[in-house]
Amino acid sequence: MLKQNLTFKLTQKLSPQQIKLMKLIQLPTLDFEQRIKNEIEENPALETGTEEKATDIERLEDANFSENNFDNQEIDIESYIGDDETPSYKLNAFNYNSEVEEKSAPISSHTSLHENLKNQTNVLILTEKEKIISDFIIGSIDESGYLSRSIDELIDDIAFTQNQIVSSKELKNVLGMIQNLEPPGIASRNLQECLSLQLKRKFKTNEILIATKIIDEGFDLFSKKHFEKMQEKFDIDQHLLKKGLSEIEKLNPKPGGSISSFSENNHIVPDFILSVNENFINVNLNRRNAPDLHISKNYKEMLKGYQDTKMKSKAQKETVQFIKQKLDAAKWFIEAITQRYQTLTLTIDAIVKFQTEYFLTGDEKKLKPMILKDIAEKTNMDISTVSRVANSKYIETPYGTFLLKKFFSESLKNLEGEEVSIFEIKKILQSIIESENKKNPFSDMALSIELSKKGYSLARRTVAKYREQLNFPVARLRKEL
Repeated sequence: MLKQNLTFKLTQKLSPQQIKLMKLIQLPTLDFEQRIKNEIEENPALETGTEEKATDIERLEDANFSENNFDNQEIDIESYIGDDETPSYKLNAFNYNSEVEEKSAPISSHTSLHENLKNQTNVLILTEKEKIISDFIIGSIDESGYLSRSIDELIDDIAFTQNQIVSSKELKNVLGMIQNLEPPGIASRNLQECLSLQLKRKFKTNEILIATKIIDEGFDLFSKKHFEKMQEKFDIDQHLLKKGLSEIEKLNPKPGGSISSFSENNHIVPDFILSVNENFINVNLNRRNAPDLHISKNYKEMLKGYQDTKMKSKAQKETVQFIKQKLDAAKWFIEAITQRYQTLTLTIDAIVKFQTEYFLTGDEKKLKPMILKDIAEKTNMDISTVSRVANSKYIETPYGTFLLKKFFSESLKNLEGEEVSIFEIKKILQSIIESENKKNPFSDMALSIELSKKGYSLARRTVAKYREQLNFPVARLRKEL
């Protein structure tokens, strides 16, 4: 049975401009620069550069054009054509002095992995069909250097896109050629094949022969670190096994990483720069965060020409409407950048003040428990806004460059009842694991007991969670000969 009911519901929605502002706040420095560049290209009323005259973009604020204004010729042109050319918020005041040196490392130019491999195939003698196969194989190699698609999938792709029927034998033949390129282990289908290909290129010493047997014939035992079973299987003593394992440790499990493929998009540019001088902390936004934006002078002159014209045609009114829209968009964008700077400045100041002891010393044990709510309360901002800043912004300090979220952590109480940061506990756990006897590494239960001895009471499951977050495997896989 169908029923109709009236219900009242109160919801809160962000306006399109608020959403754009949130996205602008979230952008890291390089993406922010690109966003400004795109806005300037799309909006001819917005320009960048240092102007001679000081600013007051707020004159645009009271402008209120509508179609009725045009009909009555009551257009407030004055609010759009003031003498001021650049925004009044003076971005430099928030961030840096004009004489401060820009602190950003130069970005190196590198040939990508795929370009490098294609360049190497130029010396191979390939038929047209083999070149097609080669391009498909290289295009399917991931950043780690592994072939990400199966033989059958590649055969189907070539048949579908190139109308070429390729046999498994033909494809494997070309794959073998590519696997002989540099770096060793490239285009492998799994870790075992990757290590095996690298060993085949080495001079055949006793150690290399043992290492090859371990990978080709006992990979499962090797991956599970069953040392005694490997000794039995290959009839070797512990000394020779250790030498073979030592050779395997020298191999590269990610051959693609040996060829740099950095680009400007993944180069980290800090959003904040922090310095310490005689127990005084100084933090500023990176200079690259501070463009000088202003309203186009040409657009203002066009409006002035319209104001001086006595007879105003419909075409002129439509042109002014277009100019007004572009000026409003430019005004909003400049104000949004102002809001972005204020938000970033408030957030970083609150974080630095909260973690003063750490920033003065660089001692990670002095990081206080700090959650997003702590900073949100100090800045009178929403938790989601603080989260956007913390998850996407980097700070350069005398102790390294870090993502801001590194300084946020929950708290636990030690045996003395004091609140300590989880980050501090993780550092102690890391120290325990790194100093353990690798022939008999600690289980998670043993790690819990060791932490208890140092004054931190944690359940085994909690220890296991922190161990995984620190990228340490279970005890069995940490075992060494």
